[in-house]
Amino acid sequence: MGYYLGIDVGSISTNLVLMDENNVVYHQIYLRTEGQAIKAVKKGLLELRDKVGIESSEILGVGTTGSGRELAGVIVNADIVKDEITAHAVATLETVSPDIRTILEIGGQDSKIIILQDGIPVDFAMNTVCASGTGSMLDNIAGRVGIEIEDIGPKAIKSKNPADIAARCAVFGESDFIHALQMGIPMNDVIAGLCNALVRNYLNNVGKGKEIKPPIVFQGGVSENAGVIKAFEEALEYKLIIPEHNKVMGAVGMCYLAKRKIESLASEMSLQIDYPESGGTATATQTMPRLTKFYGLELIDVAFETKTFKCDGCANMCRIVRAYKDGDVIATWGDRCGKWST
Repeated sequence: MGYYLGIDVGSISTNLVLMDENNVVYHQIYLRTEGQAIKAVKKGLLELRDKVGIESSEILGVGTTGSGRELAGVIVNADIVKDEITAHAVATLETVSPDIRTILEIGGQDSKIIILQDGIPVDFAMNTVCASGTGSMLDNIAGRVGIEIEDIGPKAIKSKNPADIAARCAVFGESDFIHALQMGIPMNDVIAGLCNALVRNYLNNVGKGKEIKPPIVFQGGVSENAGVIKAFEEALEYKLIIPEHNKVMGAVGMCYLAKRKIESLASEMSLQIDYPESGGTATATQTMPRLTKFYGLELIDVAFETKTFKCDGCANMCRIVRAYKDGDVIATWGDRCGKWST
């Protein structure tokens, strides 16, 4: 079969998804970025090649998203690069329901809300300033008291009387958490209070002024946490929908966008992509060239690096980033005027 590859490079995780021509997710990879986006992307591609057994010729199109989408797009020579709002909206509408009205997304370092109307994103907000409305608050506090992050949800839903934990910021939240334990409040109640605090912060900041209507989808890494799900449902008085691929929805969305891009190119050229019924590589008519720009899985063995410098051409003093492939410049970005990026 032929596959479309979606790559979502975030501050905490790098996700890769392979979707076949029938829009079925064939394989997904969830990796820690660890501040090294290039290394994480190459590690994911290595898994596709050596463990999954995918060949370059089987990948028909590639799309990238996330905070590291530009860099990832340059590394793989993506066919399309899109923001997270678009990627998450497309994935939700395509895989859950075209009737979804609200998307709640909470990751490790940021969170977002997307308001949809008639299948179109009409409003959104993101929180990238404070960690109190993100998964890192749960992760840091859990680590402080020796609790595995996977145990927070099961402990929280057992609570009958959640503690009052501050939601103003991650620092105050951690202080209140420790103080509550020192007062003798049961661990399950303190953890439930922490989940409630995260939800309050999210709704008071990211969701402030937003008309949150059902059906509501909750996705991102934190959507795995049963305690946070319960806190959201109690606060909103609505049942949340958790998608099948909730942790990698950004990458799923880019698979769909890459497919649309390639099929659009084929349409412009009056060509038809012929997908085999079973087995083999997706092919096209004999006159049709390979449409994807993807470098291929061989780029795993290619040396990539980035360098920066500050442009002093005007008062903006832009920080310019240059990407190199085997020592050659392949892309430049970061300027406001286009002097370097063009």
